[in-house]
Amino acid sequence: MQAYIILGLSVALNLLLIWYVVKLLQKLMFVSENMSDLFLTCRAFEVFIKDLHTMQSYHGEPIIQELMVRIGQVSQELESFRDVFEYTLDGELDEELEEALHAEEEEKKPLFYAGP
Repeated sequence: MQAYIILGLSVALNLLLIWYVVKLLQKLMFVSENMSDLFLTCRAFEVFIKDLHTMQSYHGEPIIQELMVRIGQVSQELESFRDVFEYTLDGELDEELEEALHAEEEEKKPLFYAGP
């Protein structure tokens, strides 16, 4: 009789632990997906600030230089978080980042670009 009670408690405890682990993994996946979106947004902002710094009217402006330094620090911190969650990231994130960077390079070309 005592063995059935212990067995029943063990099964109940194992089911509770399995449910808890599943909930934790769901939250981890949610955080991981949002972290990749945050990384993309921060990277796009960093590219924008670098482009702003190269403009004639803002070139050499100390506040923009400080902003670039701070954005670089934030990007490095996000990169460390990205490394933690990298196993949940897929190739789509890298493709989106490459497309965004390629689009930025295309915008930098002069209006009458006669490239190959």
